[in-house]
Amino acid sequence: MKNNIDINSTRIGVVGAGSWGTAIANHLGSKGFKVDLWVFEKEVKDQISNYRENKIFLPGFTLSSNIFPSNDLSSVASDKDLLIIVVPSHLMRETVSRITGLISKDTIILSASKGIENKTHLTMSGVLKEALPEISDNRLVVLSGPSFAKEVANKVPTLVTVASKNKSAAEFVQHVFSSPYFRAYTTDDLIGVELGGSVKNVIAIAAGIIDGLGFGLNTRAALITRGLTEMRRLGLKLGASTNTFSGLAGIGDLILTCTGDLSRNYTVGKKIGEGKKLNEILSEMRMVAEGVKTAKSIYNLSKKISVEMPICQETYHILYNDVSPNEAARRLMSRDLKQEMDE
Repeated sequence: MKNNIDINSTRIGVVGAGSWGTAIANHLGSKGFKVDLWVFEKEVKDQISNYRENKIFLPGFTLSSNIFPSNDLSSVASDKDLLIIVVPSHLMRETVSRITGLISKDTIILSASKGIENKTHLTMSGVLKEALPEISDNRLVVLSGPSFAKEVANKVPTLVTVASKNKSAAEFVQHVFSSPYFRAYTTDDLIGVELGGSVKNVIAIAAGIIDGLGFGLNTRAALITRGLTEMRRLGLKLGASTNTFSGLAGIGDLILTCTGDLSRNYTVGKKIGEGKKLNEILSEMRMVAEGVKTAKSIYNLSKKISVEMPICQETYHILYNDVSPNEAARRLMSRDLKQEMDE
């Protein structure tokens, strides 16, 4: 697999035109790649075609003329060197099942979605392997890290992690994405990178809740730190490297999502802390807050494999069992006392 990328001949497809998918397509289009972008909504396809703007999901940015939007999923997925999947985690299986048999044998599949499937507790690479049985591990790559879509679209310097069991595939994606304002590092810890990108969304909801309650910076710092502990516990149980959680896909993404006003998960949590109901909050949102569904997955998975994750579990109870945020905070603070570091 070549790392000296030929911009003119490298065929790229992006599946999903939410804010992140659009930002990725625009980033690669701005580098000179021709990018086919699958768009679910006809109105969004027309906006990009006619006005070079995604007014619903990424308003205010003029998009590259190298982006070619389409409502035809099969044409976007077929005959690509790199196919990037950027759909909400709960739609991953349904979406990619529609392109089984259409993907070229040499296509690299990159998941830029973050989440854990509710029914199976699989990360997105696991869902891809089940839904696309023709895809081998050597062609699967994931991308994660602290990367708000609006800041990438605004060419703010951004760093991410690219993970694959195949070093050559990871380096291919690294070279495709890297630019003067976007830097990608590689790792072979695919499960660690995916878990970091999933757990941080649940912790971000919790961070928003404590800010909505009016707790202080002491509390937020403690929550982020103990949230990282929970992330690491789950990762180690599932075979991840502890070093991953000290990197961009771990603490880096956790800090961003727990403190940035652009975080949808943080925003959902803050509104809950201020007294609003989850259904009311979600009804007002066009974009997906992944942590809401992931909270259920992580709660059930942590119980199933006996991993202690009290912050994630209390967040689940707030979201799904109508436990009050103040009661959840009281329960966390009154847990049995213990030493800080796990054995």
